Amino acid sequence: MTIPRRTLIDINSTPYYHCIARCVRRAFLCGVDSLTGNNYEHRKPWVVDRLKKLAGIFAIEVCPYAVMSNHYHVVLHIDTKTGERWSDREVCQRWTQLFVGPLLVQRFLSGDALDKTQRQRVTKYAKTYRQCLLDISWFMRCLNEYLARRANAEDDCKGRFWEGRFKSQALLDEAAVLSCMAYVDLNPVRAGLVDRPEASDFTSIQERIRQWQKNRNQQTWLKPLKRKRSSARTVSHLLCLIILSSSTGQVVPSERIKEAQLILICQQFFIDWVSMRMNGSKPCDRTATGLYGVLAERRHFRSMPRRFVNAGCTGWE
Repeated sequence: MTIPRRTLIDINSTPYYHCIARCVRRAFLCGVDSLTGNNYEHRKPWVVDRLKKLAGIFAIEVCPYAVMSNHYHVVLHIDTKTGERWSDREVCQRWTQLFVGPLLVQRFLSGDALDKTQRQRVTKYAKTYRQCLLDISWFMRCLNEYLARRANAEDDCKGRFWEGRFKSQALLDEAAVLSCMAYVDLNPVRAGLVDRPEASDFTSIQERIRQWQKNRNQQTWLKPLKRKRSSARTVSHLLCLIILSSSTGQVVPSERIKEAQLILICQQFFIDWVSMRMNGSKPCDRTATGLYGVLAERRHFRSMPRRFVNAGCTGWE
């Protein structure tokens, strides 16, 4: 039985959600179709470019993403504070980047004089648009509909492109968020397409690693990884994610991670492990979302279940 989306997404419980959309009847979103031999690799930038555009319009941030052959993963963060700060004009400007909007809204944006009744009507429109710009369902609709229409136009066909509604999973604490982010980033490794995360194209971890190696900064369009009330004793969540993804992708799942192996990975990405340890940060620190626990005690990370729900409060901004 279909469950209403409003019962699956509750902003008061958590702003983080893992979303998945899969193509219908094994149709290929991207990659090479083994049955027809057609290559759809050129569609992968469609997904990334659309995610970038929507992240710049909605009050929803993209944490990780991974584009696979017939589905994609994305973890979204609802930024309620930012959405509530927008003025009515900014809300209408953002909305009309995706949709034409009624004539009254167009007149409002062009600076035409409006009477009191018309202004109240515009305020009502803006309130509705604000709710939509904070809604994951609208975000996914604008993503999936765009991809379906473009793919169908290229294939010169009609009908459903996605097998159904997108799936969403609430991530209730930071351990769930980091674990799910690593799971999403490691999808190409798990599928056997690449042997390490930084080699997986069209994933957020590759973008984050390249940006970090370039200038020690984070990608501007992806949600920055940081903690509230961060201190010198807290390992950067970005560094934790890089270590977690890289070590899990490179080490045999049955082995225990040794500190020497983590040091080699840190050196690979120019992370100063000595400074981290001298500042009191430990890879097994609970503030680092149990990094050592995830690395050392796991058995088969590549077969990790797709549900990442843990009770607790969210500690991420």
